[in-house]
Formats: sequence, structure tokens, C-alpha cells
Amino acid sequence: MRFLVIGASGAQGGAAARHLAARGHEVRGFSRTPSSLPEGVRPFPGDLGDAGRVKEAFDGVTHAAVVLPMVYEAATVSAYVRHVIDAALAAGTRRLVFNTGNRLPGRPSGVAAFETRRHAAQALLSSGVPTVVLRPPLYAGNLLAPWATGTAGVLRYPLPAHVAVPWLTHADLGAITVAALTRDGLEGATLDVGGPDAVTGQELAALSGSGVRYEELDVAAFEAALASVAGREAAAGVAATYRWIGAAKDFFATPDDTAARLGVPLTPLRDWLSARGTGAGKGDEPGRSGGPGTGGEAARKGGRA
Repeated sequence: MRFLVIGASGAQGGAAARHLAARGHEVRGFSRTPSSLPEGVRPFPGDLGDAGRVKEAFDGVTHAAVVLPMVYEAATVSAYVRHVIDAALAAGTRRLVFNTGNRLPGRPSGVAAFETRRHAAQALLSSGVPTVVLRPPLYAGNLLAPWATGTAGVLRYPLPAHVAVPWLTHADLGAITVAALTRDGLEGATLDVGGPDAVTGQELAALSGSGVRYEELDVAAFEAALASVAGREAAAGVAATYRWIGAAKDFFATPDDTAARLGVPLTPLRDWLSARGTGAGKGDEPGRSGGPGTGGEAARKGGRA
């Protein structure tokens, strides 16, 4: 098997590429920033807007994982997806896994970051390329971002405290993506994935350390912080998802059998937090992402991945 990971320099695509390389697979990493790929991944510089370059990236590829960049303009995203479909069909790719970067509402939302990914998933599933769609929740790595942990004893996030989130680690995402690429019988599936623990803001603070309290971060303040690393348009698109989620009910519910169906043991959030020494305001690595729907450089700078 020969694997291609589109978006391999981001936290989400990088997690998949890292897992594949660690298993000894030949991995080609398609990215506009190939210098930041995981070890063992062969760089393939390119842009999804370049149909010819995308076709070259798929040459000889049997399995591909796709994460789209932080772009939410409908025509642009449609063109990206068309280029992926055409290239995968020409290459005879046997399995494609599309990570939407976020859980998607069950009805049209008017939020571009959701709806462009919904349309992308529909196009890929109907393309003739055997496809699996993964719809993750929020990532545990977001909790290490500077805007989340900037004050000792306080954990901030741009969601109301009552929202229960099954935080997913990037390492688990990598394992899930590899399973979706290689496990039999998954073609055509759309899987809502998430960590084993769905916790509210108060429960998250309690897991983070003694005396830690949760505060809802104003979405406008989050948007301003993200804009400094991801740009205004991307930040506005991401912020719109948090506004929608904050008003929704049970948005992050995850089927109980998904992890078993994929054969992937999931990391308890308590264990992940303990390994990083959190406490709000503490941690042994920088924030790598900020929520649903992204996959690029901003992830490694406290933005989203």
C-alpha cells in the first residue's frame, strides 16, 4: 500500500501521517508547508487549487487521507474536492478517508465551516471513490492553547460550561484515521468519532487540577486571538462554529460502538491531562489546535487543527 495524506503539516493530517509512518508504511505528505511534516513522511509540496499537482500527488497512491485547509468559501472548497476526486479516480485509489475537521449539525446551519464540509463529504461519498467520512469533536490539544491556559488556575474555552465534549486526542485521531483507511467493511461509512469521556466545563476543570475553575471565553475574544495567527477570514469562520455549538443541544453525542467498530482503544481524558501536568496554566507542550474545522499552520501556533 502507498499512502497519501493531504494536509500532513497540520495537527490532524500530521497525526494520521505520523501513525502511518510509525507502522512502516510509505507515506507521501501533501502540503504547502512541507518543511513541517512528521518524521518519515516524504514531502510533496502542493496546493489543492492546482488540479495538475493534486493528480501528481495521487499517482500510484492506493489509500489517501484528506483534511481540508482553513478555507470556507464554497466555490473554492468545491474546486478542491473536485480535484481530489478526479485525481483519486484516475489513480484507482482504493480507499479515501475524509476528516471533516468537526462534527456536523444534523440540519443545514448557515455556517460555512460546517456546510462546506457537509457538501465535501457528500461529493466524496457519491464520487465512485470508496470513501469513509470521519466527523470528530474538539481536540484535547486545544486545551493547551495560550488563550485557554493563560491564567493560572483558570481554564477558558469558547463554549458554555454546560456543553459536554468528548475531547479527542490527536494521537487517537491518528489511530482512528489509520483504522478507517485499512479496516475492512467501512467503505461508505460516516462515523462520528470522539474520546471516551464527554465532560462539561466544570467537570473538565475538576480533571485539570485542584482549584482549577472553568470560564466561558467570549467568542469574539477567541476570534481576535485566532485571527492573529490564522487570518481574519479563517478566524471568523471558526468563531461562527462556536457560536452555533454554544446554542445547540447534545451536539457532540457519539455512538457507543464507534471505537469498537474501528478497533481503536481510546485515551481517557484524565490520563491525557495527567501526562501533561495540567492544571490550567501548566503543560509540557504548546497549544496545537483550537476546535472544529481546521488543519493548517495555525494549529501549531495556538489556532485550530
